[in-house]
Amino acid sequence: MSHPLPYAVNCSILFTELPLLERPAAARQAGFEAVEFWWPFAGAVPADHDADAFVTAIRDAGVQLIGLNFFAGDMPAGDRGLVSWPKRAAEFRDNIDATVGIGERLDCRAFNALYGNREDGHPAAEQDELAVENLRLAAKAAERIGATVLVEPVSGAERYPLRTAADVLAVVDRVEAANVGLLADLYHLAVNGDDVDQVIAQHSDRIAHVQIADAPGRNEPGTGTLPLETQLVALAANGYDGWVSLEYKPATTTDDSFCWLPRERRGLTGTPKEIQS
Repeated sequence: MSHPLPYAVNCSILFTELPLLERPAAARQAGFEAVEFWWPFAGAVPADHDADAFVTAIRDAGVQLIGLNFFAGDMPAGDRGLVSWPKRAAEFRDNIDATVGIGERLDCRAFNALYGNREDGHPAAEQDELAVENLRLAAKAAERIGATVLVEPVSGAERYPLRTAADVLAVVDRVEAANVGLLADLYHLAVNGDDVDQVIAQHSDRIAHVQIADAPGRNEPGTGTLPLETQLVALAANGYDGWVSLEYKPATTTDDSFCWLPRERRGLTGTPKEIQS
């Protein structure tokens, strides 16, 4: 049994053999109609011409941008978000309008806010209080365009404190904003030892976005041992009707990494809630 959920491609981890602005068109050529990106600029507030070039690349490719990360710092160097980082709070707040502004231009209605690593010299409670404040600000800005702020558990980052769905939902509960939800990356949850089946059974109504990769390896489905198809069927049966974003590292080439997914299943198979008018 297959699920009815539509797929999107994360163009910050796939098609990396191409310049960033060429990746939306490559995704469309591969049969996908929706893409998402991590923050695609070097700094928190891009120059106008850089933002314009990104918007143009998405529009010209004929794809829908369904997800965009807030600026998360230097990811290759180990940064995992600014939301709870006291020294960079102003930078995150400056980024909110830049992110939501690009989303408004491209009808993107989901913004991922990476929480941030624990920082020496700052008590965890202080960082958590700052995170709640920043997420409220992001939620208020996103609400202006009917968008959702996403918070996700992350694996492979020792100082990142949100590892399970429960960790994220505790933060979401503190924020007390209707448009803040759980990004359920099934790979991160599984690698961190969370009970993914239980998360789906108990919290499907709080899952605002889904990403997948197989484990071990974080490669495409079928290269590992995760029961991804079964879990996606369960999500759909429990009422999740959003996107499933492919956020994996190709085991060989990007094109070869799509062999598991027939071309007819790469386009829209339903009307996800993010783009309903």
